[in-house]
Amino acid sequence: MRLKNLVNYWDQHARGRLASDRMKVRISDGDQEALDALARQYPLKSREDLLRDLMCAALTELEACFPYREGTRVVARDEDGFEIYEDAGLTPRFLDLSKKYMKELKNGSRVA
Repeated sequence: MRLKNLVNYWDQHARGRLASDRMKVRISDGDQEALDALARQYPLKSREDLLRDLMCAALTELEACFPYREGTRVVARDEDGFEIYEDAGLTPRFLDLSKKYMKELKNGSRVA
């Protein structure tokens, strides 16, 4: 599945429970082969490091794929004086939840 398709899939199938802090992931044979190839190309990186970096990149790209939805509040004006409205789409909620989770991690108060 491509990253750009995940948002639509999750919107349609947004069900699930919170995962524990430590995750075990089963991947397809093809993805395992690709990971093994990367591990051979980058022998100083562990498979866990490669997976972490891939996940980080995927999450960053995913955030950029969230569609903008114009809100009702004007937050700025562009160089031509046109109004720029707040984003009422998925990005603000995603960022708020990310900040909340990071704060909980730093405070040691996160509950799975």
